[in-house]
Amino acid sequence: MNNKKIPWENRPEGCSDILWRYSKNPIIDRYAIPTSNSVFNSAVVPYKDGFAGVFRCDNKAVQMNIFAGKSDNGIDWKIEYDPIEMKPGNTHMIDSDYKYDPRVVFIEDRYWITWCNGYNGPTIGIGYTYDFKDFYQCENAFLPFNRNGVLFPKKINGRYAMLSRPSDNGHTPFGDIFISYSPDMKYWGEHRSVMKATAFEESGWQSTKIGAGPIPILVDEGWLMIYHGVITSCNGFRYAMGAAILDKEQPEIVKYRTRDYLLGPAVDYEMIGDVQNVVFPCAALHDTEEDKIAIYYGAADTVVALSFGHISEIVKFTIENSL
Repeated sequence: MNNKKIPWENRPEGCSDILWRYSKNPIIDRYAIPTSNSVFNSAVVPYKDGFAGVFRCDNKAVQMNIFAGKSDNGIDWKIEYDPIEMKPGNTHMIDSDYKYDPRVVFIEDRYWITWCNGYNGPTIGIGYTYDFKDFYQCENAFLPFNRNGVLFPKKINGRYAMLSRPSDNGHTPFGDIFISYSPDMKYWGEHRSVMKATAFEESGWQSTKIGAGPIPILVDEGWLMIYHGVITSCNGFRYAMGAAILDKEQPEIVKYRTRDYLLGPAVDYEMIGDVQNVVFPCAALHDTEEDKIAIYYGAADTVVALSFGHISEIVKFTIENSL
């Protein structure tokens, strides 16, 4: 079991925000490896005596791919210079035009990875690793077009469960969160609607589209899901971060959902980059005993940043400020 402390920095004096930014953000620069144009929207997990992750690195031809990395402290990362080479898992069909926006979760005996996989359009790729050295690619979960595939960290009623966001082939101007189930990580069905984008008048920051972010966390009140929401402004899309609590046994039921966002683009590395005004969460490390969460997010589609919060405060805020 990993006993390494998760990254942490106390709330700044005078700050009353539910989430606060790491004072030394961004933690991963756009040029973290020699070939990269940008490193963002990446996923990390506890691993052995430290942490491991899968990172989105777009190269200087702006080709999208995923790379493995390791860290002793969850802040200083060594990312491999070459992209992950997949081996056949439960299929020999491992073609891919691109890979981006990974998530990682440990379930039972291995680390499962999901990502947006290019196969006749964007869909949800699935793979696994035991050691972050050898990686195995499985069948795509869904037909194109789909993004933001996020697995739950345990089976629900005996089945694997995954959130996703059906979309289109472009920079999607719409999108709601759905859930699907699988007995074997190969065949997926029982697709159910979970959450929809809001009416602008109710909560404008999430009125264009929404998508699941880090792996959901089981708390007393249900599954705590951090997600991103998008508003279409006169200057384009603006991405921010919110939270919802889903039912433990039927996670397609939303019990609470934030009206206000928890973190939105407000500092230079979030507002200025390859894509302006983006806060895009993809991973979270948490310590329930110490009531701490460290959320990793892509900033302006250019770098990786880190924010902190107390789980109990996020849950309380979500309940008391729910739509």
